[in-house]
Amino acid sequence: METTIEQIHTAYKSGQLTARQLVQMYLDRIEAYDQKGPAINSVITLNKKALEEADKLDAAFKQSGFVGPLHGIPILIKDQVDAAGFPTTLGSILMKDYYPERDAFAIAKLRKAGAIIMGKTTLGEFGGGNAFGSLFGATRNPYALDRTPGGSSGGTGAGLASNFAAVGVGEEGSASIRRPSTWNSLVGMHPSAGFVSRTGMWDGWPALHTSLGPMARTVTDLARLLEVMVGYDPEDPLTAAPYGNIPANFTSFLDKNGLKGARLGIVREAIGGGDPNSDDFKKVGEVFNKAIEELKAAGAELVDPIVIPNARALMAKRTEGPYLDEAARLYLKSPNAPFHTRQDIARQPGYDKVLMRGKTIVEPIDERKYYEHLQAREELMFNVLKVMADNRVDDAPNPGVPTMSTFLAFVPTITVPAWFTGDGLPTGITFQGRPYSDGTLIKLAYAYEQATHHRKPPSSVPDLNSSDDRRP
Repeated sequence: METTIEQIHTAYKSGQLTARQLVQMYLDRIEAYDQKGPAINSVITLNKKALEEADKLDAAFKQSGFVGPLHGIPILIKDQVDAAGFPTTLGSILMKDYYPERDAFAIAKLRKAGAIIMGKTTLGEFGGGNAFGSLFGATRNPYALDRTPGGSSGGTGAGLASNFAAVGVGEEGSASIRRPSTWNSLVGMHPSAGFVSRTGMWDGWPALHTSLGPMARTVTDLARLLEVMVGYDPEDPLTAAPYGNIPANFTSFLDKNGLKGARLGIVREAIGGGDPNSDDFKKVGEVFNKAIEELKAAGAELVDPIVIPNARALMAKRTEGPYLDEAARLYLKSPNAPFHTRQDIARQPGYDKVLMRGKTIVEPIDERKYYEHLQAREELMFNVLKVMADNRVDDAPNPGVPTMSTFLAFVPTITVPAWFTGDGLPTGITFQGRPYSDGTLIKLAYAYEQATHHRKPPSSVPDLNSSDDRRP
């Protein structure tokens, strides 16, 4: 349990562990805790060939060593991105038989690096902001089985927290990586727009604010995963924007003293979907105050608070736009797709069983409101960057999972585990930077993680066999 990429590779090299043994351990945990026991229900589709793929990697290792930086690393993939051999269901009964013809660009890179896809995970239907879908039902939070793991990448969040794989891939258009990461004591990142290709992802191109992103139990593993996922894709023009601004590697930013001398602007205003008067929000606020003291103790210089002008009013103008039609058309261009436009969805058998998100995506677009949304997004972007410049801050930490950052599209964010609340619920602290400052965010998050070590596994899914000496 809680095994890292480095520990796995060390065990492979020493002969203590094989990829087959590791995959079988994770399969055993999925059977015991996802399908039975607490019934976390985080995996929609298991990889029936996972052991076969592990055998091939073991043979390759014996012959010539690791095939890539993720050799034999089991991974969970949100079921919103294509992986050949798996259906891409989007959590919906309408998509249950859709098998894409090829891997998404980022998934192909992961496979080439040696990753083993354990399975495709649950999500809010069609990428909605929860972890409930007409195909699979509800996913449970392993830290509190009566609570949601958060959405929409809730399956990856709950699965990683439960140790069903080593690392995972989520997708975010609002807070869909950072929310389940926060609520499952994980590290999750929404990279700068264009760092990771949107090809083969539902709700992807031409939207600017949606992105695949890494999720992990440690910042180091997240950095290793991100290194493989990033890169220019000729089929996604947005990946040309950061060309030349993507670091050669992200592990070089792992500095345990990374907070020393960093100037941070603290955002205290509630800029998200939560109720600032709720008990849960107050608990998060108490934890955030503790986290601020930890930032100080680690050597950070704080500007507390910084205020983003008109943030809530501008955020309130967020709405969907005409890009949804183009995104659906491009994603569903395969002849295998059950429908080819958003409007086709409403004509499908079983549409009456589709949940709210599936119904809202076929509603007419108000182009006037969308134009106001674009104006608000531009104004908010300049407001944020100006406040950061005026206060000479490197980063703007904030509590919870405010949706402001992805409203800004090009701004990267990373969430790292913070304190648990008094009733045992995980929380996180979010670092928000400037466009293309992803490496700096990893440095700050790593320094905070190393100074605090807040993550702990959920008690609902204990080690199946702590005496197993194959475990690295």
